[in-house]
Amino acid sequence: MNAMDDPQDLIGRPVNAIDTPALVVDLDAMDRNLATMARFAQRHKVRLRPHAKMHKSAEIAKLQMAAGAVGVCVQKTSEAEAMVAGGVYNVFISNEVISPFKLARVAALTRAVLPHEGKIAICVDSIEGIRRLATSMNEARVASGVATAIDVFIEINVGQKRCGVEPGTAAVALALEIRKHPALNFAGLQAYHGKAQHLRSPAERREAITGAIKAATLTRQLIEAEGVSVGLVTGSGTGTAALEGASGVYGELQAGSYLFMDADYAANQLDPAQPRFEHALFVKTQVISTHTTGDPYVVCDAGHKSHAIDSGLPKVHAFSSRSKLEYFNGGDEHGILRPTAGSTRLPTLGSLLWLIPGHCDPTVNLHDMMIGVRGGLLKGVVERVIRVDARGALT
Repeated sequence: MNAMDDPQDLIGRPVNAIDTPALVVDLDAMDRNLATMARFAQRHKVRLRPHAKMHKSAEIAKLQMAAGAVGVCVQKTSEAEAMVAGGVYNVFISNEVISPFKLARVAALTRAVLPHEGKIAICVDSIEGIRRLATSMNEARVASGVATAIDVFIEINVGQKRCGVEPGTAAVALALEIRKHPALNFAGLQAYHGKAQHLRSPAERREAITGAIKAATLTRQLIEAEGVSVGLVTGSGTGTAALEGASGVYGELQAGSYLFMDADYAANQLDPAQPRFEHALFVKTQVISTHTTGDPYVVCDAGHKSHAIDSGLPKVHAFSSRSKLEYFNGGDEHGILRPTAGSTRLPTLGSLLWLIPGHCDPTVNLHDMMIGVRGGLLKGVVERVIRVDARGALT
């Protein structure tokens, strides 16, 4: 496809018509992942609120909600704006927002979803953050004449050591402060342990989440001892969803990567209790140079501008055990591919290959669109072109 063509012209064409490099979604695998997580949440009687920061697409968020999700999470105000603009009206900004300029935008979102019976939620981890949020909500009410409210979750540090007030008594003061402001609804606790998602062994992940569950339980008990109801404990991710889901403490799961998966999650040792998900996100690439003498290798046209490397280099999807390849750093525009031990051949010039990104979230953020293929990567047909609505949504 020529860069000047309308991407929608790809619909109905075979997978080989997709120019490279391109971000491609295996829709059959994605649908199976979607159904697997929906069944898991239903079985454990917990709500599912997947992270839309992973796919950054209102279209995909709507598919998740149609499958039973109550809404989506985002990390940035601008991501929330992109979701609402795309018709997703139940959005949780699972992060702290301190800037008055951003808080004014958050307040505007609470008005924007009002006609759609939607809801905006946000995290706090300080008294100052609560007061700034309340001020912005009040200023918006005075300016617009429309009174709205926002759900507020206290984020507690359950092991991530990023944002979050320390569990226990420190969180009680925040709950009492939230109750002073009519425009703020205390909705519960945010207890997300991001580092636990990528601990390799099931035992390590279980130990980390056991600590998170204890911290959330203690904090809930102390807040409720003050006569304040803690409506919900929310958190979890793809790597540990089975643990939070079965805990009886978490009422909502925020897993997001399950929909696409990536090479880093695939490196985790399997936990028998964990749902099984498939790779559904790929970078399609092409061999543009071959070198068969000495140390043999080939070069493909997918460098770092097409996939994120914060969680490691991509893996080459192997359709045959005879042609396994390893990806090496070739810079912004190139990837170096060498045969693995036991592999008998290199791909020829012009061969099409498929890379599994190391980290799906920032990889998606590098692309304007994802091309959805139905029927497999080898003989499939383009079914849809999915816009990355929140690409570059950093504020």
